[in-house]
Amino acid sequence: MKKQKPQLSFWQIWNMSVGFMGIQFGFGLQNANVSRIFETLGASIEQIPILWLAAPVTGLLVQPIVGYMSDRTWNFLGRRRPYFLIGALLSSVALIVMPNSPYLWVAAGMLWMLDASINISMEPFRALVADNLPSQQRTQGFAVQTFFIGIGSVVASSMPYILTNWFDIANTAPEGIVPPSVKISFYAGGAVFLGAVLWTIFKTREYSPQELHEFDGTQEETKEQAARSGLQTMLNDLKLMPKTMKQLAFVQFFSWFALFAMWIYTTSAVTSHIYGSGDTSSALYNEGADWVGLCFAMYNGISALAAFALPWVAARTSRKFVHAVCLTIGGISLAGMALVEDPALLMVNMVGIGFAWASILCMPYSILAGSLPSSKMGFFMGVFNFSIVVPQILAAGILGYITHTFFAGNAMMALVLGGGSMVIAAVLTLFVTDQDDPQESTNPQAGLAEA
Repeated sequence: MKKQKPQLSFWQIWNMSVGFMGIQFGFGLQNANVSRIFETLGASIEQIPILWLAAPVTGLLVQPIVGYMSDRTWNFLGRRRPYFLIGALLSSVALIVMPNSPYLWVAAGMLWMLDASINISMEPFRALVADNLPSQQRTQGFAVQTFFIGIGSVVASSMPYILTNWFDIANTAPEGIVPPSVKISFYAGGAVFLGAVLWTIFKTREYSPQELHEFDGTQEETKEQAARSGLQTMLNDLKLMPKTMKQLAFVQFFSWFALFAMWIYTTSAVTSHIYGSGDTSSALYNEGADWVGLCFAMYNGISALAAFALPWVAARTSRKFVHAVCLTIGGISLAGMALVEDPALLMVNMVGIGFAWASILCMPYSILAGSLPSSKMGFFMGVFNFSIVVPQILAAGILGYITHTFFAGNAMMALVLGGGSMVIAAVLTLFVTDQDDPQESTNPQAGLAEA
């Protein structure tokens, strides 16, 4: 007979989510500054998407494997927490080394290491929310996680600007050298990443495999069964992928294509379109690059605030409705950047993008978790990451060509394309089946059979 998971207090959910602030601190530094580092080390506009290819490829390879392994891990640290720690240690090293890269290929290699390490920590964190919370608290759990994602990204994205304008640390350097403000930001990121993850490790309890199977109403997999299953079980589970997960994959595809376009091209678009400079050693270019960091801080700050409002609205409407509306607002805001000439007005666009980002980080996972059994939560959360990394790989492969061939090198038009993609995602959201619990579904394709 299936047992009901006890509800957790707000502070238990809070402590469980603090580590994601560290993860997003590293991710925020990456999103706001890696294109800047690549351009500083000599990368062209057409090369930048290919150099960013490391991020989605590592996610494609790492997350399903780590998710599958974490489903079957249990030691003195627990089930998911060992992966938090390993990812945090490796990420901290990469954050310290990357801004000191002497050559472009070294920086690209550090991006591979950083993103692989972030991915080792990331999906086990999402699986932990689904593991520990009953169905009625999952939206709140992912919302608190989104709040910490926003806080980490706000500070990380704005750090170079803050260091330059508040503490008079130089944001320029000789040609081919990353400015001191960026280097110090990355050093701080390494410390915050590790510290936040350690907080969650020491403050959070995990349910044992036996307890989780009691909550699921299933029998625990024996060591012999686990040894026999391996790859075959993973392949069988892929065939039995829940209907909801398949539908959400299309929404995620167009959402993350848009986000990837924004992350890799906003620095180039703003510095060239609004500040009128492509010289990475000039004060004007670096002023524009710092402003992009502040813009990214704005949309992440809005997402942190929206994270607490979205569950309230979703409870009174639906998660699909909230997600569709937020994606529409975000898509219009992203494409609308092409109409802006005053950098200050970009903050208006960032507000709309912030609502979309908050929903992207919360609603799909909240919808998905209800269709998955806890015994396979880590694996399927990792597989779900395919719907994030595949559009990024596609974007890395074609955006440079499209921008060069059809947009005459105008990076701003890549953002317009991204905005259109996000609106498509909003429309597709309306066709998703949102079920709360696979055992309650009458659709045989919606649930997942236990292997």
